[in-house]
Amino acid sequence: MRLLAEGFWNLRGHHRLAGLLDIGTQMSVARRPNGKLVLIDGIDLDDAQRAALLAATDDGELVEAIIHVHPFHTLHVAALHALFPRATLYGTGRHQTRFPTLPWVGRPLEAWGARHALADTFELSVPAGVDFVCLDERVHVGSVLLRHRATGIVHVDDTLNVLAAPGPFGSLLPQSGLRMHPMLGKALLPEAGAADAYTGWARDLARRWDGAPFVCAAHSAVRELAPGAFRAEVEAALAKVERTLDAHRRRYG
Repeated sequence: MRLLAEGFWNLRGHHRLAGLLDIGTQMSVARRPNGKLVLIDGIDLDDAQRAALLAATDDGELVEAIIHVHPFHTLHVAALHALFPRATLYGTGRHQTRFPTLPWVGRPLEAWGARHALADTFELSVPAGVDFVCLDERVHVGSVLLRHRATGIVHVDDTLNVLAAPGPFGSLLPQSGLRMHPMLGKALLPEAGAADAYTGWARDLARRWDGAPFVCAAHSAVRELAPGAFRAEVEAALAKVERTLDAHRRRYG
């Protein structure tokens, strides 16, 4: 359980593809202005992580809410609720559909506006121009991105990525800058203007969230950023997918 800034922690977990390649996953803990805590996503907590999380949350008494931000990250939803059953539970529409017996509160997360239930704690962003839940379940471009207002830290699952070497090599080899999801082309809506909508969303995000000191990315690493680097890296990531966006424009307009 890594403290990134006063009031924000990140935990890294394991997620193996085909039982072999560990691409990792994450959850975060953020403090609200009232002193209570919000858990963001879930992982398969090992004994040490569970003990640290319970210690940091006063055996769960400080956990006010749990929020699940990626529609296809569902493996640990039920277990995290069981560990903190009194926490208010928020999620996307797909979470609510897949776990209909859990006590979800309010509208699906992707439909929240600016004046949402946790607006004093987080600013949210949903990418424009893409299908939030693709029929091809391998395409994980759509998610709800969070920025913790008190620290500026960004938590994102899959929409933005960081390429990092696995295991012990991660501390020896350099990370990449921020990258767009490699299956962006499959997620763009099949309609005119979708590529421009995505581009506009990314540039607006780069401008508004510039100054983020860390980006916690699901399947790779926590990326520490210098002042102004968030905007530069998102713009660079956008430039790397320009051929994909141009191909969409040629096909749909």
